[in-house]
Amino acid sequence: MSLLFPLWTQTRRQAVHAWWSGRLLYWCGIHVDYFGQPELHKPVLFVMNHVSWLDIFVVNQKRATSFIAKSDIRSWPVVGWLVTGAGTVYIERGQRHAIKRVAEQMQQRFKQQQAVGLFPEGTTSDGFTVRPFHASLFETALRTEVDIQPVALRFFDDTERSARVAFIGEQSLLCNIWLLLSQPKVRIECVFLPPLPHAHNQTQGRAATAQQAYDLLLAQVEKGLNAPSRFST
Repeated sequence: MSLLFPLWTQTRRQAVHAWWSGRLLYWCGIHVDYFGQPELHKPVLFVMNHVSWLDIFVVNQKRATSFIAKSDIRSWPVVGWLVTGAGTVYIERGQRHAIKRVAEQMQQRFKQQQAVGLFPEGTTSDGFTVRPFHASLFETALRTEVDIQPVALRFFDDTERSARVAFIGEQSLLCNIWLLLSQPKVRIECVFLPPLPHAHNQTQGRAATAQQAYDLLLAQVEKGLNAPSRFST
């Protein structure tokens, strides 16, 4: 399959990404509830809060997306192979021109009508709040006239919000997978918020656009924290 993959059309590659993502979530016992309407046809920058290595596959199940990710993910067993095959753009932290190279690759994917996924926090959180954003890569979407769609992720143990399977701290991938497989009824809510149109984003600038996306995500992530979810499993 790895030899044939580059020869397939973009439509077929997207279908394969969605299938693999759905299978992985199923094998891990994850149930995902989706809300809102993702942009499925035009180039788009999905801007998300970051809780787990599962986040990439939650979105890929709806639309094949090239995520911006730290380079060490490439060496992860199985997961690294899957996300690399999905066209992940790796950022080499600590290198002087890393942001410039990533921006160039983002532009190429937007020109090919693809979706790009960005975790502006730069790290994972417990899923109960959103860390401050790094706004530099928002500029690429503004320059290429691409809409930005915030995507909020909320993690649950059945109907109660939970940080149990958040991939945080010094935890290894294998330990997190073991915890995940031993924890029944893990559920994720994925909320696609209305896109922020590029014309408006260009008018208000990168910093204000990043702040707007942050505020929208924070409101969704903190929604219902003091009460059980209103959505059924």
